[in-house]
Amino acid sequence: MRLYLIPSPIGNLGDMTYRAVETLRSADVLLCEDTRTTGVLLRHYSIQKPLTPYHAHNEHKVLPHLIEQLLAGKVFALITDAGTPGISDPGFLLVRECVKHNIPVECLPGATAFVPALVQSGLPASRFVFEGFLPLKKGRQTMLKTLAEEPRTIILYESPHRLVKTLNELCTYMGAERQAAVCRELTKMFEETNKNTLAALAAHYEAKPPKGEIVIVIDGVPPRKHKDKYAQNEEDDTEQEED
Repeated sequence: MRLYLIPSPIGNLGDMTYRAVETLRSADVLLCEDTRTTGVLLRHYSIQKPLTPYHAHNEHKVLPHLIEQLLAGKVFALITDAGTPGISDPGFLLVRECVKHNIPVECLPGATAFVPALVQSGLPASRFVFEGFLPLKKGRQTMLKTLAEEPRTIILYESPHRLVKTLNELCTYMGAERQAAVCRELTKMFEETNKNTLAALAAHYEAKPPKGEIVIVIDGVPPRKHKDKYAQNEEDDTEQEED
């Protein structure tokens, strides 16, 4: 019994690792986010395996049955549409339940969108925070206010039809001149990394609506401003103590 987490290419099918292909071939059952998407990948590598749908809409329902099969000795491989399972994709619930039942879990290294976006953005990569998709409604403003004071480089995922709105909101909370990069269609034929201020990026994509998967990389709050903010807080605390 074992659960393998298999990273899948985020665009270029050639980014599949040898080990990932071998693991898919050796597993008893493949759990996949979309059988059609996984089918394209499997045909490319001449792999024929039983496919079981596992996605955000059914993961709670099928979880007990999957654990039962794993405990009976089955070897499963979980593969999502693009990138690493569990990173803005289904996977966490299954892994947590496997750990709870002492079922071995092994995550293979491989494709993910935010790492190449961060590295090629030219923004500091030594310390960063990955937030995935921002909340659509509840908690969105609170998150934006928190991120506005974040000193580390910030990485977000976004859909093309919400990109301009998000960039304009980031301008409001972080300042129009904050440096950022929009990375689009990574590893694909029309891959693009556009680095500029938040305001310039918002204007660019408003005039030229984007397509494809998008990663936004944003510079952290400048050290001087971050230092001044906490220095002011310390002064306020001192004044309150004296009062």
